[in-house]
Amino acid sequence: MKVTVSDCLGLEVFTPSILAAGRSGLSNRVRTVSVLDAPDADAAAAENGVKEQLVLTSFSGVRSDDEKARIVTALGGAGVAGIVVFHLKGEAPAVPRKILSAADEAGLPLVLMPENNSAEYVDVLQQVIDKVFYGDNFRNGLINNTIYHLLDFERHSSFQSALKEAALNNEFQVVLLSKDFNPILTVETRQRTSVADAIRLGKERDVEKSGVYTFIDVNGVLTYWGPISIEGEKYFLLIVDNDDNYSASEITKLAEIIELAMGMWKFTPERDARAEFIKALLRSNKSLAYSLKDELGIVSSNILSVFYAKGINTTSGNAIIAELEKSENIEVMRINEGEETYGVILKNGEKPPDADTSQKSSVLHLFDRLKEGNKTVRIFHATGIDGIEGAGDGFRLISETWTYVESVFPYKRVFTKYELALVSNCINLQVQGGYLKKNYMDLLEPFKREVGENKARQLLETLETFVLDAGMNSSKTSVFMGIHTNTVQYRLKRINEILGAEITGNRVIPGLTMALALKRLERVVK
Repeated sequence: MKVTVSDCLGLEVFTPSILAAGRSGLSNRVRTVSVLDAPDADAAAAENGVKEQLVLTSFSGVRSDDEKARIVTALGGAGVAGIVVFHLKGEAPAVPRKILSAADEAGLPLVLMPENNSAEYVDVLQQVIDKVFYGDNFRNGLINNTIYHLLDFERHSSFQSALKEAALNNEFQVVLLSKDFNPILTVETRQRTSVADAIRLGKERDVEKSGVYTFIDVNGVLTYWGPISIEGEKYFLLIVDNDDNYSASEITKLAEIIELAMGMWKFTPERDARAEFIKALLRSNKSLAYSLKDELGIVSSNILSVFYAKGINTTSGNAIIAELEKSENIEVMRINEGEETYGVILKNGEKPPDADTSQKSSVLHLFDRLKEGNKTVRIFHATGIDGIEGAGDGFRLISETWTYVESVFPYKRVFTKYELALVSNCINLQVQGGYLKKNYMDLLEPFKREVGENKARQLLETLETFVLDAGMNSSKTSVFMGIHTNTVQYRLKRINEILGAEITGNRVIPGLTMALALKRLERVVK
């Protein structure tokens, strides 16, 4: 129920009280209430300048009437609902004209509590909060009307039909979401914004981590989010208040009624096809993935990337994904299991063929953004793949290598299919052994034969860092190893002499990279 300043003035605690100015703002909505003790306008706006908030004060710390008028103007500009002034002397206290004029100009109700009203801040706080939260026992009929429609088993053949009738009659909308935020059931009675936009903001605000209903304004549409349980499974209920008619407590009660009705109708939600699609790719069940692709209307050629990540299911991570989805016209389908996230990234809609490269770049940019500022993030991805077959193979490559790839590339946090493929080949060589592995490891034998053990270890460490970590950049190698660039250059020259080859040569580096990667992998794969 919408509570206004006029409604609040009808409360017992405001008898008697005087509306001294700002009559035009009596219809201002009141959502919250606070106490102001700021000494000036700037502090008042910073501490109490909250839209639709009723502000209680005595101006006790304000020195001049001019500053009081500036405070009224500042709060009016911030959109507060009204101001209630306490501890005034006399039954008809006088207020300076400049303060009254400021309130009238701002359309801000200025309510005076005269001396013969003994109410204190706490009394007003309690009654206004009760009014905002509970109204007059839900007198607008939302709950009773909804119950009437939801439990009309004779008229309706299903829970979905009953819920739609209740939503139409009471001007609300409902979306049931899986635990991975995929829509399962949607009842729309207006279309002022998209479900996708609402879900994007919900993820950004981390509503999945809230145990109570969370209010979010989505492009001017008032939405409430909260968790519910159906047959022991966690879901989320998104409720839209079409005309801003209801209080947060009424929406919470409405959600409880909807959840109860689901049980009475024995309603079973449809499976989360989007989550099942990702799981099918993870299990390499490509036949099921093809079937779900058609059900979801996914175009195989629109699949840009598959990934597995740790540490991105955070407030900042969700905000980055939401931002990039919107700006780059991509869609990130994902499922979360604790700190782990599995996902598929799609082109969202049609783009010219020459835009493919830029969209792949936007995927790489997304992964780079996700790792910024968080050293615990790890992302393993296969980007630039061929439809369902490529997506399934990409997840298989990730699952086979992610536990080992960090051992080969310890300084990286984002791993591409190129690093993963290299490590996959190394794992196979390590497990199989034989002459193929020996051919690669023999490339490093000159170090043991031509220099002492300590010197060989030092040169091999430098070579590993130069090739595997620093991208064959001597300056980066010096940073990683904490030694001077000249020392790196000297060691690289010595390495060339020992191997009898230029290590950066096109015909040398592939075999050398495999040998060095195998050497690192031996530490973890026996």
